[in-house]
Amino acid sequence: MEPSRVLTSRIVDFPMANSNLERKRSSRNQSNGQQQFAAENHQAPGISASPSEENMRYFNVMILGPTQSPFEESINGNWLIWGEQGQAALEKSSICLLNCGPTGSETLKNLVLGGVGSVTIVDGSKVELGDLGNNFMVDESSVGQSKAKTVCAFLEELNDAVKAKFIEEFPEKLIDSSPSFFSQFTLVIATQLVEHSMVKLDKICRDANVMLIFARSYGLTGFVRISVKEHAVIESKPDHFLDDLRLNNPWPELRRFAESTDLNTSDSVIHKHTPYVIILIKMADDWAKAHDGNLPSREEKKVFKDLIKAKMTASDEDNYKEAIEASFKVFSPQGISPELQKIISDSCGEVNSNSSDFWVLVAALKLLYVYLQKIYQAKAEADFLVVETYAREILKKIGRDPDSISKLTIKTFCKNARKLKVCRYRPIEDEYNSPAQLELQKYLSDEDYSIAVGFYILLRAADRFAANYNSFPGQFDGEMDEDISRMKTTAVALLNDLGCNGSNLTEDLINEMCRYGASELHAVAAFIGGIASQEAIKLITKQFVPMSGTFIFNGIDHKSQLLLL
Repeated sequence: MEPSRVLTSRIVDFPMANSNLERKRSSRNQSNGQQQFAAENHQAPGISASPSEENMRYFNVMILGPTQSPFEESINGNWLIWGEQGQAALEKSSICLLNCGPTGSETLKNLVLGGVGSVTIVDGSKVELGDLGNNFMVDESSVGQSKAKTVCAFLEELNDAVKAKFIEEFPEKLIDSSPSFFSQFTLVIATQLVEHSMVKLDKICRDANVMLIFARSYGLTGFVRISVKEHAVIESKPDHFLDDLRLNNPWPELRRFAESTDLNTSDSVIHKHTPYVIILIKMADDWAKAHDGNLPSREEKKVFKDLIKAKMTASDEDNYKEAIEASFKVFSPQGISPELQKIISDSCGEVNSNSSDFWVLVAALKLLYVYLQKIYQAKAEADFLVVETYAREILKKIGRDPDSISKLTIKTFCKNARKLKVCRYRPIEDEYNSPAQLELQKYLSDEDYSIAVGFYILLRAADRFAANYNSFPGQFDGEMDEDISRMKTTAVALLNDLGCNGSNLTEDLINEMCRYGASELHAVAAFIGGIASQEAIKLITKQFVPMSGTFIFNGIDHKSQLLLL
């Protein structure tokens, strides 16, 4: 297989941030011989690795371009996760990244691979030797060049369908001088900003109704914070959700179907394969008739469960077992076992005059399930038509185009009506100036949250420190002891300003924060970037529920926690 594009890199033990360890890359123009080696010896389709002749610690890695990769269907099949609507939203999105250090670069890399429409990188810095130790998107040949330009070129290689451009400007200057610049974007991802710039940018994006994500890595800690006025989610896709099968209030068509079914039938096949939904509806009706129209109370559930069990005529009647398990749940999934589904789907179910009695009955059972399915589908379609009619009338009444909301959007809304979510986020300024004091004090006194909230306070204290002393704590050699003392004073003052007089942070944590020297470690930056890009996709696609509060990563204990302040 001849690849249309080959991406190569050299993997080595990654150094700590700001290290001057030289990081080498193999040439992107590999020889035909190397490509042949990769094609014949790869362990995973489209990926190969061979030892470097210069240094056996290094490996030359070759990844076949997505247009020719054996993984083509998977790479370009993100719609399997978020569907056609979600992918379309990504492809229409316009992302602005502020600062393309390790955290920003890792965040944007994930979004570019996810298929966003366009990206704009804003960064006024140049590539330095220290960047080679923590940012895999720059190399020694780019030292002294624009960091934004270098990272932009790398990202274009990953996905040439994404429109990428860069602006050589420091984000802080752009925030102060051109606030209207940000209104053109779907989402702004601001990385490594200090507190006063965060507050300014938050106001700008809220006024322009632009979604905003803050992300920052700092030594062995980091945070991610979403800031949006309001975010409505139709497809929340919860991990555990019980569908509404209307067991306690069936609509007329479903009730008529249930009434046509006899649970006392002597036919063992029909008895064994009566859908458990029908069993529950029938049993609930019988109970209501005997109890003045009331359904079982919490205290009566065991009795109701025993009544269903008494209807069983054989120990292998899975439909009755399923009915028992779901008997006290209003919402429950359909209960066709994998084994039964396999039988129903078997080609022998296409019967003819030579078919056995068994397969004739399977064919009849299949029609039963199809009929039940059509009842649910018909009800869903009827509900959709009613909601669509009301929506068109409301749009006309408020002076909007009645057809401005598509049928697909309305249908998706109806399908997920029981899973709707609305997320609102406090402005950054409100949180910083008036945090929820009870919550903050609870976190400070809770051993499980003490380090997370400690990092939260110290990250803010580090910004105050930098504003007062023109450097971050521990950033320069020879000043560590003095910086630790200053950092402790700054942190105590911040706690007092937040109404937490008397609260203290451990000296070990303050010492650790100073030891970081505001460095970005690639491993932490990659993790924070992964979280930020995940939340970005949630916001853009309006699928899944974005996290609330401030996400804090604690690299010391390998814990991640949310602080709701």
